[in-house]
Order: sequence, then structure tokens, then C-alpha cells
Amino acid sequence: MGVDILSFAYAATVAAGGIMGYAKAGSIPSLGAGLIFGSILGVGAYQLSQDPSNYTVMLGTTSTLGGLMGYRYYNSRKFMPAGLVFSLSVGMLAKLLIKHVGAPPLSNKTI
Repeated sequence: MGVDILSFAYAATVAAGGIMGYAKAGSIPSLGAGLIFGSILGVGAYQLSQDPSNYTVMLGTTSTLGGLMGYRYYNSRKFMPAGLVFSLSVGMLAKLLIKHVGAPPLSNKTI
């Protein structure tokens, strides 16, 4: 069981983005959303590090955040911050789906 560094980095990036949104624009919703989503993603990254088959929190949170930020990016056409978080979320979703939901394990049955 290794530490899932990419998932922890993604969680830290989301939390840092909320803090930066508050620092630059004084946006309390950005601060709250960044810290809440970052914390939940941190829990999901910890769960993945402990048990690689326990990916549901990470998958659900990443899907939700990706959907919300994709919608914001579609409406605003501004890459920062919505486009960046959307891109990171799509990358994390691809990682999770390829690694954990991919092909089922091969059977040990002999023909």
C-alpha cells in the first residue's frame, strides 16, 4: 500500500485554490467550497492510500467538482479557475476509472 500522491496533490490544489480565491477577491464562497472539497478529497486520497479498492469518496467528489466547474467554465469561458479545476478533475476521473473501474479481473477457472 503506497501513498496516492496524485490524489493528495489534487486535494491540496483544490484547497489552495479556495484560499487563493479568498485572498485575491475576498470570496468567502470560494474559500468555503475550496476547503470543503479539498478536505473531502483529502479523506478520499487517504482512503485510496489505505485500501486501493475504496475509491467511492474520491470518485464521487471528483465527479461533482468536475461537473460544477465544467458548467462554470462552459458559461464563463475563463480558464482560471474553473477551466483549470475542470481539467484536473477530468484527469483525476480518468486515473480513477482506468485504475479502479477498468477491466474485471481474470477468472482462475480452467476450460
